[in-house]
Amino acid sequence: MKKIVLATRNRGKIAECQRLLAEYAAEIRVYGVADFPEMPDVEESGMTLTENALLKSRAVALFTGLPALADDSGLFVSALGGDPGIYSARWAGKHGDDLANTAKVLAQMQELAKVNPNLDRSASFRCAIALSFPPDHPRADQERIEMGEMNGRLIEEPRGRDGFGYDPIFIPDGMTLTSAEIDAQQKDEISHRGRAMRQIAPVLISLL
Repeated sequence: MKKIVLATRNRGKIAECQRLLAEYAAEIRVYGVADFPEMPDVEESGMTLTENALLKSRAVALFTGLPALADDSGLFVSALGGDPGIYSARWAGKHGDDLANTAKVLAQMQELAKVNPNLDRSASFRCAIALSFPPDHPRADQERIEMGEMNGRLIEEPRGRDGFGYDPIFIPDGMTLTSAEIDAQQKDEISHRGRAMRQIAPVLISLL
């Protein structure tokens, strides 16, 4: 069984990654950083999704001694000038508070809609996935980055119980359901993370 660490404590992301990699190789076991209790948090001090993904993948690979995948994803809302963007996971102040983050975006959109009833509600989820190896790994110099994007629009109230993050307020282009209302397989096919993962998976398989 080949092993890789996904740089997250989010069990939803880990399950999603395991599903996507299983399309290419069932013998890969995906761990999360929660499986390494002594692993310190990595400060996401980068100015882009790519920079933050690399910060996390390098730190996790170094600490665990295993190949590491890290994604940095964000919701980019046109009417908010691209916010929350790289700050999506901590938009309301506390990292990973999905309900608070979603509520803040909805409140901001509501205020703008009072001035402009025809408010542009277009938005996109974007993802950068980085693959890094520990310094003593034969592939240590073969770091990789892949990107994915899913375009859509925001609605005024959350809908759906699946997914995580901003999924309940985001409807992908060409659909009527939110990302929290569609099943996992369908979401994997169209999501920003799914697209990035499908691009990096064959590379990952060849390098492990």
